Amino acid sequence: MKKLFLALVVLLVSCSFVFAGGSAEAAESSDDGQYKVALIIENTIDDRGWCQSMHEGILGAMEQLPGKIHYEYSERMTTVDSESIARQYIADGFDLIIAHGAQYKNMVSDLAAEFPDVSFAFGTSSDIVGDNVFTYMPESEETGYLSGLLAGMLTKKNNIGFVGPVDSGDAARYARGFVLGVKEVNPDATLNVAFIGSFSDYVRSGELATTQILAGADVLTGASQQAIGALRACAEYPDVLWLGQDLAQLETPEGQAKCVAASAYNYTAVVVGLINSLDEGVKGGVCIPMNFNNDGFVFDYNPALSNLVTDEIRAKVDAALESFKAAPGVISNWADVQL
Repeated sequence: MKKLFLALVVLLVSCSFVFAGGSAEAAESSDDGQYKVALIIENTIDDRGWCQSMHEGILGAMEQLPGKIHYEYSERMTTVDSESIARQYIADGFDLIIAHGAQYKNMVSDLAAEFPDVSFAFGTSSDIVGDNVFTYMPESEETGYLSGLLAGMLTKKNNIGFVGPVDSGDAARYARGFVLGVKEVNPDATLNVAFIGSFSDYVRSGELATTQILAGADVLTGASQQAIGALRACAEYPDVLWLGQDLAQLETPEGQAKCVAASAYNYTAVVVGLINSLDEGVKGGVCIPMNFNNDGFVFDYNPALSNLVTDEIRAKVDAALESFKAAPGVISNWADVQL
């Protein structure tokens, strides 16, 4: 009986590892020239936001670099769980472990010091924490600015809402770029910028959006995956519009009806850059910026709501977009914005 019990325990433990992660390629070991890449995320690969964008970025890199990447991922990883799964990937011979979130910084820093032959990456952060650690920092004041221009010109009540996760990292940059965009075209608009303190609390995000809508906001935006809750709240009110920070939001039923336009992070460019660095013998110690100039961002309008985007609005937004594509660092004063 004891032997049977132990066998069942081993089986259950094995199953827990299977359900903790997924694989985009069935190979069990790397071929010559192939890198084993693991992704650790707090939510899921279909969260219509932060985690999905990195997952799709890795898949895009696999298309650009056929046969170069063996990919596996682990979802719903808290900071506590992340170290044990990262150690499992290290034991399995993975070359690059991407812990997608600034909350994993301490875990990455500790493991990178312990395993100098393994490369790690995390973001958003501009910190350099080790010779075998890459970081990436979206300069999302650019995407926020485009959303701000649209919000300032689309609002009919001169009341605009922002539902953020935390006031740090790329979310903080997006918020300040958004404020600058609104003020550029509509300095008289009332702006309500608020943060819920979480990257994944959809319920609180929806509650905050509802509060802002009831206070008069008719155009809203938000950063990170938690913003899906706010988008869903907008769907309950006929005259409220949304501006997205991920193109995947255009594909949801709520987004098709409410999301006028959206930007997204193009992590394919980041991952391809990471693989090229490994090819060149660079294992880390580099921060990779993301902006429109280096194809780190993409932007698009919702064709279902194209009637809302007048020629004047489109011209203003497209002019700003072209300036971002022409040179990095166009919005140099974003950090001066007081929320």
